[in-house]
Amino acid sequence: MNALAQLGMVSELPRDIQNSDAHFVEDERKDYFIERDGERFAGNHLLIDFWDARNLDDPTRIDETLCEAAVAAGATILHSHFHHFTPNGGVSGVIVLAESHISIHTWPERNYAAVDVFMCGVCDPNLSIPVMQRLFQAGRIEVDAVRRGRVQDKAAKAV
Repeated sequence: MNALAQLGMVSELPRDIQNSDAHFVEDERKDYFIERDGERFAGNHLLIDFWDARNLDDPTRIDETLCEAAVAAGATILHSHFHHFTPNGGVSGVIVLAESHISIHTWPERNYAAVDVFMCGVCDPNLSIPVMQRLFQAGRIEVDAVRRGRVQDKAAKAV
C-alpha cells in the first residue's frame, strides 16, 4: 500500500482496467464500454449537487472522503489533487481514476458543493453518494445522471 500511495494510487490492488498492450488488433481490445437496457455507452456521469451542506472547507477531509467514495464505487485511484481557496475557504479538486474521474467545487459561504462523478466499466458511481453524504450532511441532494459516449448501431447511422 505504501508503494502505491507514493505513486498516487490509493486502491489496495490496482485492477487491469485499461489495456496497455499495444500489440492487440483493434477488434480484440476491450474498451470497457457498458451494455445496459439495450444501449452501449462509455460510462455513467453523475452531476451531484449537495445543498445545505457542511464540511466544505477542509481539503484533506474532502480528499479522503472522495477517495473512499471512489473505492466504494469500485474504482481504481491513480492520483488526487485539491486546492483550498481563501478567503472564503472553498475547495476545488479532482481524483483521477483508471475508470475516469471525480471532481468537486465547494462554496462554503453558500453551503453548496458541486460534484462530478464519471466512471466506465463495472463501477457504480451511485455507490459514491452515501459516502460523500456522511461528510457533507446535506439537507438536499440533487443528482442528474447522463450516459456518456452512447454508441449508435450501424442501422441508425445509415438513416
